[in-house]
Amino acid sequence: MIAILGGLGAATAFAVTTLTASRATRMIGPPAVLAWVALTGFCIVLPWVLLEGVPDGLDGTSAAWLVLAGFGNVVGLLLAYSALRIGKVAIVAPVVSTEGALAAVLAVLGGEAVAVGAGFALLVVAVGVFLAAIADDPESTEADERATWRVAGYALGAACAFAVGIFATGRASADLPIAWAVFPPRVVGVLVIALPLLLSSRLRLTRRAAPLVVASGVAEVVGFASFAVGARDSLAVAAVLTSQFAAIAAIAAFVLFRERLGRLQLTGVATIVLGVAALTWFQAS
Repeated sequence: MIAILGGLGAATAFAVTTLTASRATRMIGPPAVLAWVALTGFCIVLPWVLLEGVPDGLDGTSAAWLVLAGFGNVVGLLLAYSALRIGKVAIVAPVVSTEGALAAVLAVLGGEAVAVGAGFALLVVAVGVFLAAIADDPESTEADERATWRVAGYALGAACAFAVGIFATGRASADLPIAWAVFPPRVVGVLVIALPLLLSSRLRLTRRAAPLVVASGVAEVVGFASFAVGARDSLAVAAVLTSQFAAIAAIAAFVLFRERLGRLQLTGVATIVLGVAALTWFQAS
């Protein structure tokens, strides 16, 4: 039950950060959005980490997991924001959501048991990603269509990076306090993205983008914390349920942004959601 609640909480939070970041990236660009999201999260988590103090379980192995989690998340966010800047939330989010399936595979390779039907569910997810990527967009121009594969490439790259990040987060959270499991992406984002932009006077922020990046940064922290709690019970189940943020984000994008999808795009998105749901069922049963 803890894995399910943690995964669903993370899914809701990541849907919020996807929606807010999709608007912010079109205002100030992906690097600047990532920088402000990292700075927001850093300010939230730093006091939490200081209150926790240095944990007894922090050793070379757990430190390596923390570093991997930090870089995986930052690379994933940069690629996801790049996709959201030029693509639709309803397409980008489902492709990125395959992070949960990929993390489940990593969990299996790491020794966690998996149901026999999970392999078929992963194949269904892969088919859905392919359909969503090749489908024509009813609202696109010729230039937009040329960018379709670039959007899919960014989104799939983000999914791979996130999979590594959340797998490493799950491993680290098994031995360390939640605050320490959530902290690495904020530190890496500040040091690798925000600080260089600040020093080169390229750290942009507008009045319209400010509340969006703050909301995205807060939701990122909430999502990672929820996932870390769920992963302590079952990393695979929490990872796959977390990926349900795609369905939430796609529905919200239709309501808020009036995004429309073609039939083949809808088929691809639905296939991804069903495949991920099936994988969740196999893992939870």
